[in-house]
Amino acid sequence: MTIQIGDHIPHAILNVLKDGVQPVSTEDVFAGKNVVMFSVPGAFTPTCSAKHLPGYIQHLDEFKAKGVDVACIAVNDAFVMDAWAKHQHVPEDGLSMLADGNGELTHALGLEMDGTAFGLGKRGKRFALYAEDGVVKQLFVEAPGEFKVSSAEHVLSALD
Repeated sequence: MTIQIGDHIPHAILNVLKDGVQPVSTEDVFAGKNVVMFSVPGAFTPTCSAKHLPGYIQHLDEFKAKGVDVACIAVNDAFVMDAWAKHQHVPEDGLSMLADGNGELTHALGLEMDGTAFGLGKRGKRFALYAEDGVVKQLFVEAPGEFKVSSAEHVLSALD
């Protein structure tokens, strides 16, 4: 079942690369904070690298001005997410790059997609959500092949 507005973000362990692979729980990411988390089907993929992540980098200060943290999640490992962050010049202190390597959180959110026909395996759908203290307040899930409602610009306009 797909997560809904009003639901709590489920417990899951994600990873980041800082002095080795470090676990980060969803409670660490969301508790006591306002957070926009957006999901990409894969690091280094065309739309994700050309539009999705760059939009959040470009508008990061606007999210911060609203008191909102930003996190990017993908069903990739922490090494890939770190390499992608460096390649995309993600600021180290503003946009968390979270690896959901086994798809644990993506599955718990009910937002998996099956990319096996394209050699991608199980991945996350393209989406964004806004949560306050771990409770989903807004949810933007893209239709297959689209990039509209999960963009930084759309999410920012919805926060006004």
